[in-house]
Amino acid sequence: MAQNTAGEGLLESIRQGYSFEDATLTLGAAVVGDEVHADTPVRLPLRMMNRHGLVAGATGTGKTKTLQMMAEQLSSAGVPVFLADVKGDLSGLAVAGEASEKLAERTTATGMPWQSQAYPVEFLALGGDGVGVPVRATVDAFGPVLLSRIMELNETQESSLQLMFHWADQRGLAMDDLADLKAVVTHLTSDEGKADLKGLGGVATSTANVILREVTGLEAAGMAAFFGVPEFETAELLRVAPDGRGVITCLELPTLAAKPQLFSTFMVWLLADLFAELPEAGDLDQPKLVFFLDEAHLLFDGASKAFLDAITTTVRLIRSKGVGLFFVTQTPQDLPAEVLGQLANRVQHALRAFTPQDAKALKQTVQTFPTTEYDLAETLTSAKVGEAVVTVMDPEGAPTPVALTRMWSPQSAMEPAPEEAMRQIVGASALLPVYGTAQDRESASEVLSAQAAAAAPSTGGSARGSAAGAGDARVADGHGGGTVVSGVDLGDIEALRREEEKAAARARKEADKPSDFERAMGNFMKSAGTQLGREVVRSVLGTRGRRGGGLLGGLFRR
Repeated sequence: MAQNTAGEGLLESIRQGYSFEDATLTLGAAVVGDEVHADTPVRLPLRMMNRHGLVAGATGTGKTKTLQMMAEQLSSAGVPVFLADVKGDLSGLAVAGEASEKLAERTTATGMPWQSQAYPVEFLALGGDGVGVPVRATVDAFGPVLLSRIMELNETQESSLQLMFHWADQRGLAMDDLADLKAVVTHLTSDEGKADLKGLGGVATSTANVILREVTGLEAAGMAAFFGVPEFETAELLRVAPDGRGVITCLELPTLAAKPQLFSTFMVWLLADLFAELPEAGDLDQPKLVFFLDEAHLLFDGASKAFLDAITTTVRLIRSKGVGLFFVTQTPQDLPAEVLGQLANRVQHALRAFTPQDAKALKQTVQTFPTTEYDLAETLTSAKVGEAVVTVMDPEGAPTPVALTRMWSPQSAMEPAPEEAMRQIVGASALLPVYGTAQDRESASEVLSAQAAAAAPSTGGSARGSAAGAGDARVADGHGGGTVVSGVDLGDIEALRREEEKAAARARKEADKPSDFERAMGNFMKSAGTQLGREVVRSVLGTRGRRGGGLLGGLFRR
């Protein structure tokens, strides 16, 4: 009797804690004492979704269906959604779901008024790597910090890349794609390029070679198609369909396993670009956009301090722009404490405790929830597929009671959409004529090639001509001449060879020694994450391009 009374007390606490007057998403129905209570819905206020959130749980516990269900309700409320389709399962949002006896039993138990329907979906693909509309970004807009993240450069190499971007920016050389970046790196290690860098520092040949090697690696991995024009405008993510429902933008990631760094870095670029472009919004009745970042651990694996600072700053500040972020991963421990502490809304699916590491992760997860009458360690390991422990932020800014919840079901198809259906949607998309075909405008590669071609006749050609007219080719060696064979002074060649060996030895000695500029940039990068506002995020990421600006842009502007 006492146990039943305790259960009734917990149920009443949940009922009162989730009885909001504001517009909400309904996540599901409360479960107390192994009984699903359809009359006690567990809800999430729309206006609190920009306080960000976490959807976590072991593989196979229902996280993907939770994302799908939340995306559907957001769309129905007129809120645009962005989500990454890592496994291809979320494409079913574009197709109406099919009724079944098992589904009807579940929806009745949770009090869900289920109705089969499809949703307005836009399919995107990084660089055209999939069925969706190609998404591209220029090398300029991506910036040296994010590129360094992809190429796994060290601090010295990263600061050298900063220098190269600065040099190109000063001269108005657009870097659209990887060919442009290679052209700039190659030029700045030539004799003419080294002269251009006087007064700024310099780039060690070995450092430049590392950067060139990594750029070639990106090309070999198929990433070249991602960089270029037309560049994707992040405003496209804020669209609403003619019927008033928010458009769900679904990013296909069929080769994520081979390109995790590209995906995670692209997501940060996307958020930084949104943050820079959106006006301050304050607290809205509902968010302008909700991001679901699947495989969130990829954002943080092996990340530099500057990169982590950029993510943390973006998470902290972007809510004021009306954007909500939901990180999707297996355990909360996949996220840095600085990020986890900003996620007010928690949907935790079941965890497994097969190893000592699993047991430790379970204990730490339990400690992130408010005090509750549930035995969370037992609840989280025994929860069924499609059930989750939930706590959210109420409109007063306080956490709601912890509630084990039988989640509502998606109304769209729970299996991937047929490829033909996806192709039809993409073919009819208004984005396809804008972004479907790559363009090749005049940029750094073409400009530098033209300059080199124009300079060739006036340098090498005239020198050779004058030497031939004199009857033999001599290079001053300090001795007034030497043995001449077929017009070439062998003594001069030997002198040049010795000089080249000395230069090579000096280069090896200086290879890993940062220049004054590099040291200054390194110090700047360490402190950039402490700034506030738009200036900080753009400067930390080092982005420029179609909009320019940012702290680095102002620092180096002519």
